[in-house]
Amino acid sequence: METINMIVDFVNTILWDYVLIIALIGIGIFMTIKLKFPQFTRLFPALKKMLAGLVSKEPVEEGKMSPVQALATAVAAQVGTGNIVGVATAIAAGGPGAAFWMLISAFFGMATIFSEAVLAQKYRETKNGELVGGPAYYIKNGLHSKWLSMFFAVACIFALGVVGIMVQSNSVAGSVSSAFGVPAIGVTIGLAIIVGLILMGGMGRIASFAETVVPIMAIAYILGSLIIIILNIGNLMPALKSIFVGAFSPKAIGGGALGITIQQTIRYGLARGLFSNEAGMGSTPHSHAVADAKHPAEQGFTAMIGVFISTFLICVSTVMVNLATGSYNPNIPSAEMTEAATTMTQYGFSSGFGTFGGMFLSICLSFFSLTTIVGWYFFAESNVKMVFNSKARTLTVFKTIVITALVAGTLIDATFVWKLADMFMGIMAIPNLIALLLLSKEVRAILDDYDSKVVKRVITGIRNTNSVINKKAS
Repeated sequence: METINMIVDFVNTILWDYVLIIALIGIGIFMTIKLKFPQFTRLFPALKKMLAGLVSKEPVEEGKMSPVQALATAVAAQVGTGNIVGVATAIAAGGPGAAFWMLISAFFGMATIFSEAVLAQKYRETKNGELVGGPAYYIKNGLHSKWLSMFFAVACIFALGVVGIMVQSNSVAGSVSSAFGVPAIGVTIGLAIIVGLILMGGMGRIASFAETVVPIMAIAYILGSLIIIILNIGNLMPALKSIFVGAFSPKAIGGGALGITIQQTIRYGLARGLFSNEAGMGSTPHSHAVADAKHPAEQGFTAMIGVFISTFLICVSTVMVNLATGSYNPNIPSAEMTEAATTMTQYGFSSGFGTFGGMFLSICLSFFSLTTIVGWYFFAESNVKMVFNSKARTLTVFKTIVITALVAGTLIDATFVWKLADMFMGIMAIPNLIALLLLSKEVRAILDDYDSKVVKRVITGIRNTNSVINKKAS
C-alpha cells in the first residue's frame, strides 16, 4: 500500500505542480484574451436570464434538458466536498493566500468552461432519442481523433464514475456519522438507496432532482456562512487582509510555522480552485451538451455561472467562515490534513451556531456530496454510452458499479481517496485541454456568429419599430 501511495503522490506532483497548473491556467488566459474577456461582458446578463428561467419554467422535450436544468446538473457536480473539505484543506496546507489563487483560477476558468460548453453543444449526438455529448464527442467529431476520444471516455468513466464517487461517499459517511452519531454503515445504506432511486429515473429524474435541490442547497450554505461572518464582523477585515498578504507572502501572516511557501500557496489555491469548479477538467460539458439552448454561445454564458456559484460564492463562503471565526489552523500535520480540515470548518460553524453548527455543516456536506454523485454519474454515463454504444444492459451494469464504488468509498482512507481523485481527474483533463486549444478558433467563430445574429435581431427590431411609427404618422 505504501508503494501505491508513493506512486500516486509522484504522479500528482508531476500533474498538479507542473503540467496541469500551467495548462489549465494557460488555456484560461488564452481563451479569455481570444474571447475578449467574456467574464466582464457576458456573466451578469447570463445571470439575469438564468433567474428569469428559474421563475418561468418552460417545457422541455424528452431526451433534453432546459438550459437551467443543464446548469443545475453542472453545479450539482461542481459543488461537492471540494467546496468544503477541499477548500479547507487548501488554506490549511497553503495558508489563507490560497483563497486568492482560487479566485484567479475561477476568473480564467470562466472562459475555459464557456469554450467547453459551446463545443459540447456543436458536436453533440442523439442516441436512442436522447442528446448526448461532452469532450469525447467533440474530440471525435471536431478533432477526428477516435483514440484520443476513447482515452478521455475511459479516463472519465473511472475518474468520475468510480474514484470520484468514492470521494463523495467517504465524506458523507464520515461527516454524518460524526455529527449525528449514526453508524457509518447506516449512512452508507441510506445513501446507496437514495442514489439508486435517482439513477433509475434516467436523465429526466436527474435533471428534476438537480433543478430542485441545487438552488436550495447553495442558498442555505451561503446564508449560513453569511450569518457566521456577520457574528464575527470584527474579524472580517483582518481575514481579507490575510488572504491578500498571504497570496504573495505566506510567512508574513503567520503561515510559516510549517514552512508554507509562495509555491505551496499558489499550488493549493489553483489546484483546489480548479477541482471545485472543474473548468477545463472536461466534466461539466456533458450536461451543457444536452441543453435545449437557442444558440451554443448562450449555453456557454450559462456555463460561466456555474464557476461563479461554485468558487466565488460557495468556496469563498468556506474560506471566510474559517478565517473570520479563527478556526483556521496553520499547524496541521500533512498526514491528518483531510480529517483536520473538515473539523476546522465544523468548529467555525459551531462557534456561531453551537451544537447545531456541526449538524448544519454535515447536512450541507451530505447534500453537496449527493448532488455531486448524481452529476458525476450522469457525466460518466455519457462516456459509457460512447464506448459501449448505449446498450441498456451495459448501463445497468454501470449503475451497479457506481453503487458498489459508493459503498467501497466509505471503507477507504479519506486522504488516499482524495489523492486518487486528484490523479484521475488530472489524467482526464489532458485530452480535453488538447482539444480546447486545437478547437479554439471554432469557439471564437461560434461567439462571433452569436454576436452577428444578436446585432441583426436588434437592427431588424429597430426597422420594424420605425416602420410602425411611419405607418402611424402617415
